[in-house]
Amino acid sequence: MKKKLIWTALGLLLATPLLQAQTKLPTAAPQKPRPALAESNTADANTSALDGELFYQLLVGEITAQEGEPGAGYALILDAARKTGDAQLYQRATEIALQSRSGDAALQAALAWKQALPTARDPNRYVLQILIALNRITETAVPLKTGIELAPAEDRSLAIAAIPRAYARVNDKKLASEVVEQALAAYLANPATAASAWTTVARMRLAAGDTQGALAAIKTASAADPRYQGPALVAMDLMQAGVPEAELLVTRYLADNGKTYPEIRMGYARALLDAQRYAEASAQLLQVLRDKPDLAQAWLVLGSLQMQDNQLAQAQASLERYVALSERQNGQAEEDSSRGLTQAYLSLAQLAEKRRDFAAAELWISKIDNADDMLLVQTRRASLLASQGQLAEGRQLIRSLPERNPGDARLKLMAEIGLLRDLRQYQLAYDMLAEATAQFPAEAELLYDQAMMAEKLGQLPDMERLLRLAIQVKPDYYNAYNALGYSLADRNVRLPEARDLIRKALEYVPNDPFIRDSLGWVEFRMGNAAEALKIFAQAFSAKPDPEIAAHYGEVLWSTGQRDKAVAIWREGRALNPENETLQETLKRLRVKL
Repeated sequence: MKKKLIWTALGLLLATPLLQAQTKLPTAAPQKPRPALAESNTADANTSALDGELFYQLLVGEITAQEGEPGAGYALILDAARKTGDAQLYQRATEIALQSRSGDAALQAALAWKQALPTARDPNRYVLQILIALNRITETAVPLKTGIELAPAEDRSLAIAAIPRAYARVNDKKLASEVVEQALAAYLANPATAASAWTTVARMRLAAGDTQGALAAIKTASAADPRYQGPALVAMDLMQAGVPEAELLVTRYLADNGKTYPEIRMGYARALLDAQRYAEASAQLLQVLRDKPDLAQAWLVLGSLQMQDNQLAQAQASLERYVALSERQNGQAEEDSSRGLTQAYLSLAQLAEKRRDFAAAELWISKIDNADDMLLVQTRRASLLASQGQLAEGRQLIRSLPERNPGDARLKLMAEIGLLRDLRQYQLAYDMLAEATAQFPAEAELLYDQAMMAEKLGQLPDMERLLRLAIQVKPDYYNAYNALGYSLADRNVRLPEARDLIRKALEYVPNDPFIRDSLGWVEFRMGNAAEALKIFAQAFSAKPDPEIAAHYGEVLWSTGQRDKAVAIWREGRALNPENETLQETLKRLRVKL
């Protein structure tokens, strides 16, 4: 064991430029650099400092560190670094201290390194990172300013833009924001760096919860350089943080730069999807593809959205285009490409299943060879079996999957429940959910799913009990508020309570078209047809959906606007002719389209 340690330590020593030069050994072939490779600032004269005594000191230091005495090894290596001024020995001493979780010792070594090589960027970067890790945020101002000053002028804006990542895990975000803003004072007024600096200030303010301060900062950044992407990216984050004024910055940027930077428009489309503004998201995606037809990811998102809207032929074309582009392009990260292709193959298999082309569905599924996607693959295969009358075989296929991780049993359970729900096997799904909620009583989502199955079975008191329990378990679970409010409105009972519940849901997701549909329905039940029509018009415009169409059309029909009602119902039927709510509405009102 001793011999192995000695040879390992000797190998580490001989890998340094200092020792390679002194011992006249050939330098090894270049290796893939480590994330923070030290800069070599050792002068040739320093190599002469390696005599037999120093060599032995380094060797003992490495062996001591590896044998479980990092403090002693650290001291020996740091002493050698001071004697020689070698950058890699300073880095090695710092890393020994970090590996032994001795932050103060690591800081001491990094500061000594910085003092010895004041113009090198690596020691300063280590000092900054260690101070942040030690939560000594106020002290980071000096190395932060130094790091920016040491960056080449052409890279300074990039160095400034990277600052928020360095402070991402800081506990006191407000203090970090103040320190960064003070360190950037000179760069905020410099035309060459103002846009980057103000964008960094905006990110730090946003992380600290100061959304209005962040908004003011990106306005200043945008004015400094209207072509700079940073303000638009932060503006999209502000949209998600509930600052609607930020959207104007995004749209202005895209009006001038959208064709040059279609990826920014793609990000805006995703932000609209997150806000459940589906129609606007679709419009942005189509514009992205007009500007850059070979942007594969846009075809995937568009195809998924078209599939959700039951535009099956369009979805098929978009997803196939994505597959063709992804298989031809090699620029994407392998993991992202694999994940996207899995999603596309599964969606195409589902489309084939809807056409009852089971051979084509299996062909798409067979293209997926990632073991991590096995549950998704087998769930889709189970659906294929069930669609061909082999439900028991499909359920068994899911149950037979191996459980490699602790959460796999629950994932398999939910996959089987989803299969039963899709096939309208409501009693079987309810029974399985009852077992699941008994096992996981604190999971609001399971209680909600069981409530929905109770509703399908006509067990309305049980549904209400489960939804109230879900709200009790998770007070911000807006789906439960909406479902309970809609159920009361649909039964035309306790309407003021129904409206309060739905409004409560909208506090969490103001733009959700389905919850706005619920609000329109309760307003109609309460006799406020004019208000209901306004709400339905907005909801249907944001998300053309057969259920919204059913309600919207019924209010139009009741107010005498029968031609418009029929037109809306026809749109809804084109989206999904099998929608139960739409079918029931037409049957009850004795309308034939």
